[in-house]
Amino acid sequence: MASIKQNHAGQSLPDFRNSGVMLRALLGVNLLALAAALVQSDGVGDSLQRYIDMAPRVQPLLLLNLALLALVGKSLARLPPWVARALVVLLAGASAVVLGEIWQRLLFADGGPQSLTRAGLLGAMAAGLMLAYFVLRADALSPALVEARLQALTARIRPHFLFNSLNAVLSLIRADPRRAETALEELADLFRALMRDHRELVPLSEELALCRQYLDLEKLRLAERLDVRWEIADLPSDLKVPPLLVQPLLENAIYHGVEPSTTIGTIRIRLTRRGDDLHIDLTNPCCGESRKQHGNHMALDNIRERLTLYYDLEARIENGAVTLADGRREYRVRIVLPCRTPPPA
Repeated sequence: MASIKQNHAGQSLPDFRNSGVMLRALLGVNLLALAAALVQSDGVGDSLQRYIDMAPRVQPLLLLNLALLALVGKSLARLPPWVARALVVLLAGASAVVLGEIWQRLLFADGGPQSLTRAGLLGAMAAGLMLAYFVLRADALSPALVEARLQALTARIRPHFLFNSLNAVLSLIRADPRRAETALEELADLFRALMRDHRELVPLSEELALCRQYLDLEKLRLAERLDVRWEIADLPSDLKVPPLLVQPLLENAIYHGVEPSTTIGTIRIRLTRRGDDLHIDLTNPCCGESRKQHGNHMALDNIRERLTLYYDLEARIENGAVTLADGRREYRVRIVLPCRTPPPA
C-alpha cells in the first residue's frame, strides 16, 4: 500500500520520475559545473566562458542519466540501498566515458585514455554528491516529522459541524427514527475516518463515499438550500489519493458559501482525468469578502502542504473568486495531481 511519505526511512533512491527530483538534479549538477568553472578560472568573466564551454558536454550527459534512471528506477529501488547507490554512481561514470569518447570522435580530438578517465571520475563524483544531497534531504524530512505533521493536518474538523449534526439528528428521533439512526451511523463513519491512520493513500471511491456521507449530514439541517452536483468521468478503479482531500473543500464550500446565503447554494464537483493527471474542480457561491471567507485559507494551506509532502512539485492547487457574466461571484478550487502512485517502500 502506498504511503503519504515523500521520503521513506531507508529509501535507497529518490523517485527519478518525480519532476521535483529531476529539477533538483538539474540545478545541482549545473551548480557543480559552475563551481568547477570558478575554481579553474582566473575571474568571473573567464569562469562564465568556461561554464558555457562545459555546457554542451554536461547537459546531454545529465539528461541521458536522468532518462535512464527514470526507466530503471523501480528495479534499482528493489536492491539494497548501498548496491543501488553504487550502480547509480557507476552508471554516471560509465555514461560520462561513453559520451566523452563520442565527443572525441565527432570533434576528431585526441584526448586519450587520461581524458576519458577524468570524465568518468567527474561524472561519478557528481552523481555521488547529488545522492548525498538527496539522503540529507530525506533525513531532514524524516518520516516521523512528516507523519506527525500529516496527522495534525488531516485530523481537523470544525466543532460546529459536530454540534449541528447532533442537533439535526435529535430533531429527527421522533419524526423519522430510521433516518436518525442512519445519520448517526454516517456520523460515526465520518469520525472513524478522521481517526484513521492518515499515512496511507485511500481509493478515490472511498474518499468520495465519505464526502457523500458528509453531505447527507449537512443536508439534514440545510435541506433544499444545499444543492450538490457531481460530474465524475471514467476514472481508474485502483486510483488512490491522499485521505480527506475533497471533504475539507466541501466543508469550506458549505461554511463560507452556502450557510451565509439565504437562497439555494449550488456546489459543483467535477473529477476528470487528463493524460496522467487527475483534475478535481470544485465551485461554490461566493458571499463577499467577509471575515469568515478568510477561513478558506486554513484548509487550502492544509491541503497544499500535504500535496507538497507527498507529490513534491508534481501536484498543485489553484483557488480564487471569479465574477460570472450575470454578476454572480463563485469561489473555485482546482487540484491537479498525478494519477500514478510511487512504488511502496
